[in-house]
Order: sequence, then structure tokens, then C-alpha cells
Amino acid sequence: MTISLVRLWTGAEVKALREARRMSLIDFAGHLGVSVRIVSTWEADGAAITPRPANQEALDTSLSRLTPAEQTRFIQSVPSDAIGEASDSEQLVQPDRIRHPVDGRSMTWIPGGVFLSGPLDQQVWLPPFHIDTYPVTNSDFKMFVTAVGYPPPHHWNDDQPPADIADHPVVWVTHDDATAYARWANKLLPSAQQWEKAARGTAGAKWPWGDRATAAKCNCKVRDRVGATTPVDRYKSGASPFGVFDLAGNVWEWLSTSSAPGRYELKGSSFNSLLEAAAPAAINDADHLMSDDDTGFRCVTTESSGQTR
Repeated sequence: MTISLVRLWTGAEVKALREARRMSLIDFAGHLGVSVRIVSTWEADGAAITPRPANQEALDTSLSRLTPAEQTRFIQSVPSDAIGEASDSEQLVQPDRIRHPVDGRSMTWIPGGVFLSGPLDQQVWLPPFHIDTYPVTNSDFKMFVTAVGYPPPHHWNDDQPPADIADHPVVWVTHDDATAYARWANKLLPSAQQWEKAARGTAGAKWPWGDRATAAKCNCKVRDRVGATTPVDRYKSGASPFGVFDLAGNVWEWLSTSSAPGRYELKGSSFNSLLEAAAPAAINDADHLMSDDDTGFRCVTTESSGQTR
């Protein structure tokens, strides 16, 4: 189905999109990563208000991911001159995903080739790989704990994660814990360059969503945030060019790249850090035994680690 485009979002189109998705104000605000007050203002002012460019981008992303039924409802609710059809070059590239045979997690295909890496945007070639679409959640880690009798994170209730954070990234895990999970799942922790390519795409975008610093697209430290982890699929408009989620904010992620004996790099920043630290080219590291309430991980597979297509 051809993807419809909104030439310029106003509050009227915002309301039509929310109703097409059949979401409440609270759910839709969380879906976009903005406050309920902002969505209410847009809808109240209707065609008289135009969201900021960063929010226009978030709305574009949400629109591009409508199901056919949702898209039909949206098109029927807005004037025909408000929308257009995407050209071939503007069509959304749907993520190429698999379910991993061991842990059953969604993994996104990152094709081989050159990308721009690091603060100096150096050209680096990487072979293809799959990367977890989302960080490993508490419910994912529970499967591992149960399967091998591994010690659970200390904030769980015995060997059970609290129900309200089951779909949040697992935290209080050391690099050793993350490596143990990866080994059980027949996966690897990503290298710094694999992680960065999955986050920036091939063109060297500064952020997963583009070149504009937009705190509303991720769970980072800002005044009106809850200061805790959030569900791994909450910030949909912050997905990377390949369709990988939570590569900025929520939790720092352990990598396989060593920075010194016993120390490993981390990327992504967290709910407890400022947006600037979330730039995929930024560098951070920690001792392999460090664990904290804002540190988790995700995995990759390569041909040598048993990936299945």
C-alpha cells in the first residue's frame, strides 16, 4: 500500500492520526514521546497550530507505520489536499527482521557495507549482522535465569521481575552477566562499530532519528521525565534508520569492545543522563563488574555466531 504523506501537520491532522490509531490522549502522547498537554493543545487549536519541526518528524514516523486499516481511517478524516503520495524514493523501507531461534527475540538485519563512524565520521566497512530490535528486557532475562539457574538481578522479587517493568530493559547487570546471556542465546554483545552503525545508519546521522537534537524522541534526563526506565518500544519516533529502537536513552548498553583490561565500552546514554551523552559516536566505558539501575544490553548475531535468516 502506498504511504500517504502529510504536507504540513496541524492540530487537525494530529487529532485525525490519534483517532485513526484509536489511542487515548495519554497513550498517543507516550507513543510520540511528548506530554499530554502538548497533544491537548494541538487538538484544541486545530488547523490554527503547527507543531515544531521535530514533532512534525515524529508525526511523520507515526504515520508511516499505520496499518492499512488505520491509514484508511486517517485518509477519510483529513482533507484530500492535506496529504499526498510518497514517491518511490520516499517509500518507507520496512525493517528486515527475524525471530532468533534460542531466545525468540526480534532481530533486525543490518546490511554489510561502509558507514560513517566516530566523532570524525571515518569511513568504516562492516560485514552484515543482525542486532536485537530492542534492548533485552526483564522478561527476556527471566527466560535465561530460569533456563540455566542464573542469579537474577537484585531488584527482582526472588527470581521474578516486578510485573510493571517486564517490558523495560533489564538493569543491574554487569558486563559478565550480559556476556553470559549472549553465550546462552548463541549470540554476541555488539562491537562499538556494530552498535553505532545500527544507530546512525550509513549516512552518519548524529542521532538515530536524524541530525536534530530532540529530547522528546528518547528517554533521557529532562525536567519533566519520570527518571526511570520505560518500555523498550515506547519512543517509536526515535527509531534508527534501520528500525532499531532505544539506541538513545533509556539505558546504557554494554558492548564487546574493550577499552582497557577489564573495561568495556557502553553506548546509548540513559534516563539518568543528558541527551548529549546519547550521540551514537560518543564514547563511554566502565569496569566489567559495574552494575547500575541505568545499564543494560542487547545482542547481535553474525554468520559465525549462528544467525538464521
